Amino acid sequence: MKFVLPLTLRFLFTVAFLLDRLGAAASLQPQIPSIASFTASDGPGFPISSSTQIVVDSAFQNTGSPSLLNYANTFRDDLVSLTGFTLLPWVQAGSLEGAQTSPVVFLTLGATGHEYFNGVATDEGYDFAISSQSYIINGSGPIGAWWGTRTLLQQMVLTTESSDGITLPAGSGSDTPGWEIRGFMLDAARHWFEPSFLADLCIYASFFKLQTFHIHASDNLWDQNFISGPDWRILYSAFRFQPSPGSPIAGLAPLKNETWTRDQFADLQAACAARGVTIIPEIDTPGHSLHITKWKPELGLPTTPDLLNLSQPDTIPTIKAIWDEVLPWFDSSEVSIGADEYDASLADDYISFVNEMAQYISQQSGKSIRVWGTNEPSTTLSIDTNVTIQHWDFPGDSIPVQLMERGYRIINSEQTFLYLDGKTSDDGQFPVELDQNLMWAGAPDGGGWAPNIFTRDDSSNNTTPQNPLLRGAIMAIWNDWGNNATTPLEIYYQLARSLAVFGEKTWAGSGVRDTQLTQDQFNSIYDTLNAATPGQNLNRVVPAQPNNVIFQYQTVFQPLTSSFDSVGPPYTLTFTIKPSSSSQISVPLFDGTSMLVPFDGGVIFSGNDSKLHVQSLAFEDPTTKVRYPLLYTLPTDVYTTVEIHATRNYTYAIIDGEAYWWMTDLDIWGEYMKPANMSFAAPSRLIRAEGFDGELYNVSLVLGS
Repeated sequence: MKFVLPLTLRFLFTVAFLLDRLGAAASLQPQIPSIASFTASDGPGFPISSSTQIVVDSAFQNTGSPSLLNYANTFRDDLVSLTGFTLLPWVQAGSLEGAQTSPVVFLTLGATGHEYFNGVATDEGYDFAISSQSYIINGSGPIGAWWGTRTLLQQMVLTTESSDGITLPAGSGSDTPGWEIRGFMLDAARHWFEPSFLADLCIYASFFKLQTFHIHASDNLWDQNFISGPDWRILYSAFRFQPSPGSPIAGLAPLKNETWTRDQFADLQAACAARGVTIIPEIDTPGHSLHITKWKPELGLPTTPDLLNLSQPDTIPTIKAIWDEVLPWFDSSEVSIGADEYDASLADDYISFVNEMAQYISQQSGKSIRVWGTNEPSTTLSIDTNVTIQHWDFPGDSIPVQLMERGYRIINSEQTFLYLDGKTSDDGQFPVELDQNLMWAGAPDGGGWAPNIFTRDDSSNNTTPQNPLLRGAIMAIWNDWGNNATTPLEIYYQLARSLAVFGEKTWAGSGVRDTQLTQDQFNSIYDTLNAATPGQNLNRVVPAQPNNVIFQYQTVFQPLTSSFDSVGPPYTLTFTIKPSSSSQISVPLFDGTSMLVPFDGGVIFSGNDSKLHVQSLAFEDPTTKVRYPLLYTLPTDVYTTVEIHATRNYTYAIIDGEAYWWMTDLDIWGEYMKPANMSFAAPSRLIRAEGFDGELYNVSLVLGS
């Protein structure tokens, strides 16, 4: 049955349409991503106050999963967190006419005519109309209404507050993303991440209207010295999904403390879905498979154990058994089987494998698959066109325009524009964050990058935004150097600005709409929106403190707990310390006796994101348990004053007038070692934390480096 707008709603949209025809000047603030169209109207705007109501159209409150009502409740939580209006009315289901006693945000469905650039209809679009009494968001689907709430929140954040509060300008608008796939990939196989951190990344990305989180969940480090030698089994590898007890694939995940249980992954998917983000899991085979051959060595190629031998009779049944275990975990309609960087001389085996897995996964779950674009020089076989190709290497492994001419659907992950590597890359191949010059002016014509751009050198190898086989784009951050290269927060620092500019380019494109952002506009608003992104605190910001002092104690004789788990840089942590000279501690045993064991001096400060040890003044990342020593030994017979300074790019200590830097060494493909700075959040929850036995004075933590 065709939805008919209520009389009041139809009237408001009719007025907005007429004003649009009159050509009134736009007055909304530029935001990220940019809005497709908005026309201002005369009259007072919409006030945001503690009495603002949020009403969901009762005819659609249970539509979708998440439902429109679910999205409305999350929107209310975000509005409270950004305004501090803790007494904001609870979300109601009803009609617009029944909620006119105070200004109301009204969420409904029924918007039509919303299409991606390729002309395919989408439920991600929305119309909105703003007046003094109502802010109406009319989605083409629940997800469209959700994106409309992101627009409202961003406008609220960017609007200058007056003595009367925040008022959003009156008018009407319409907005639709240019492409269906707008997302990011995180290599969670070569670096361990807790589910809570991954959920926070989803929440952050959603604020900039990204809707895909591709998780690369199995892989290994690559070092030719190990791969081709007898010690290949000690090279780090991981499979992140913890098999159920007694599972036939239990041996695949020996690092139990570095895996996600099914319940944890379900919670992660739900947290992302609540923000409009879908997780696409990737289990990478037949290459990048050292985690499998460590478990079953007979399945590897003899000289390259990170590649599976597809002609071995047990190989494909084993891979199917892995998918049988985890397919029921996944809520997405698609999964990635990776399938990149295999042996080109075995192209027919590779193509047969991809096609067989596509058919098998579809039969078992109804899901379709994606693979990375890979060189497959076969003259007899080809990958089925129902497999989406995620292009990443032009022209070495795939040429997207040629693939689309053959009927393949393409996702753009071209490394020239869209690859990052944790902390650093091989000889500067990839930037620390997405190259802003490339993103804003990297097309052959000097225009900005967009999902239809695969190369900056030859426009004939790019396509149009309207190409029906171009699904969108996914940027990627790899962790080629493993757990010791970065902390999770350092990964966020690389992603933060990158996700925002990527959100603009995958929503609005380049050169398609005249409302798209300029680089100057983006730069003028990004910091404000980054700081305001609701639902998470990846910046580890703390409320304003007098004189920026987080805590200050003259003496600390016993463990103290502060109000903050972690404080993000920049900060200055100062203390005077005299560690105990004891080198052993007594540990009780089960039989009632005890034994003396070596003692490293304990932990001075502890927090969610870091710990500071006495021994070598090492910072520890509690997620990976990796320690980063300062290469300084605290004397036990004198008092030493330590002054720690931190920014997002480095952390260093000043001791006796000399600077010492926390560093890590990165093994670059086994060819050379590369030093890199480390940045740590301040460990601010516990002072005189775990096992510390010494004297601690003049302790202070102050914002600013």
